[in-house]
Amino acid sequence: MEIGLIVLAIMLATLLGWLLRQSFNAQPWIAEPVEESASQAPFNARPKLVALTAFLAVATSFFALILSAYSLRMELGDWIPLTEPQLLWFNTAVLVLASVAFQWTRNVAVSGRASQIKPGLLLTGVLTSAFLVGQLIAWQQLNASGQYITSNPSNAFFFLLTGVHGLHILGGMYVWARATVRAFGGRDAAAVSHSVELCTIYWHFLLLVWLIIFGLILST
Repeated sequence: MEIGLIVLAIMLATLLGWLLRQSFNAQPWIAEPVEESASQAPFNARPKLVALTAFLAVATSFFALILSAYSLRMELGDWIPLTEPQLLWFNTAVLVLASVAFQWTRNVAVSGRASQIKPGLLLTGVLTSAFLVGQLIAWQQLNASGQYITSNPSNAFFFLLTGVHGLHILGGMYVWARATVRAFGGRDAAAVSHSVELCTIYWHFLLLVWLIIFGLILST
């Protein structure tokens, strides 16, 4: 239980830090009151930020509960530690690069460099897709080695944690796809930057969640 509470505190503190930064830092669309779309952007962007923050708070509580159950279940005598596929290290590096790529894309979008938004979004999509494919391959490697989901409670938790995390990434990929379509549809940087910035926050959150999950799996 202590592990879950610590994880919950760390992740909530991270979310609070993001919210404070978004609230007090000057936003790029606020500085462009001339165009009608830019003048309306703060009213459209603020509810989306609040909605994202609320969703991340719910997701944080959800993952914390699963991790708490993980820490409690592993204390029972029938728990056999999982042999982690080495591919998980590569997948982790890929997700880190995806988060870095999205941060770079966010920076160029805020600075108005529209020509660099498209390759940034594509690179992020490729890296994130590679992470998901790598996770599926890791599942296959476990099954090939006889470590099925029903073999042991540790196996079941591994498939549960990685599966739920993957579903959250798929949800983020839907929003990424919409932002990418807008970018390739000729929308200017200001129109795309709101979605890109919110996606960047979400990608960093998913990276943090995965690092916590991966670290817990390695330590047990």
